[in-house]
Order: sequence, then C-alpha cells, then structure tokens
Amino acid sequence: MLTPDGKLIFALAALAVVAACAPETREPDVSAAEGERLYFQKCAACHGNDGTGAGVASLGLGGPPPDLTTLAARNDDTFPETFVMSVIDGFNRRDHPSSAMPEFGNEDLGPIVQVEEDGVSTPIPSDLIALSAYLESIQR
Repeated sequence: MLTPDGKLIFALAALAVVAACAPETREPDVSAAEGERLYFQKCAACHGNDGTGAGVASLGLGGPPPDLTTLAARNDDTFPETFVMSVIDGFNRRDHPSSAMPEFGNEDLGPIVQVEEDGVSTPIPSDLIALSAYLESIQR
C-alpha cells in the first residue's frame, strides 16, 4: 500500500512520463527567413542553392528540376502560391515525376495556420507557407 507521499511521487513520475511522450509543439513561423532555412534543409540538394535547378542531387534524375526563380515569370508575372504549395505537399505533381521529388505532405510540415482568403478559411501547414514565401522572394 502506498503512503500519501508515495502516491504523490508515483503521480509525479507518471506525469513526467506522459509529458515526455507528448508531441513537441512549436509556434508557427511563416516568414521567408524560415522558408529559406527549410529550403536549404530540404530542397537545395536538388534545386540548387540559388533555386535554378542545378543541385548536385539532381544528377541522374533524367532532367534538371525546374528553375524555381522563374515561377512568376512563367505565370504572367504572378507567383503561383497555391500551385507551389500543392507541389511541395505532393498534391499536384504535374511537372514532377512522382519518384523524383518527395511528397513532403507525408512529413510534419509544422503547425497548422488558418489562412483566410475571400471569406474562406483554409488550414495550411506553416512550413508550406514559409517555403512559398521564400520562393516568392527569390523570383527574378
């Protein structure tokens, strides 16, 4: 039989175990600076440090990855934010062989941010927004 002190110690130990198992939460960061950090972590190996598609890991893919600095130029000078996020996520792979670019939507893409446009609120992972913001910042 546990004493009151023993029960308290047991309860604190159980709470510590539960807290250790809880997923780590982080604040959403949708800045272009965070997007740049993510880009160099996840994208630069194939798309190149400058986004032009000349990354060393792209060799042997059958063709270079698209030049990410000309996305707006190829879309009537409008950055295709929704399209870019859908390609990164893996939802829309029109221009990518499915085996070449990972479906980042299968990974943790950060905390969800509610984005409102035209009165419609859409939940979007913060890393997708940050990557898109960075890619928009490197358009030529």
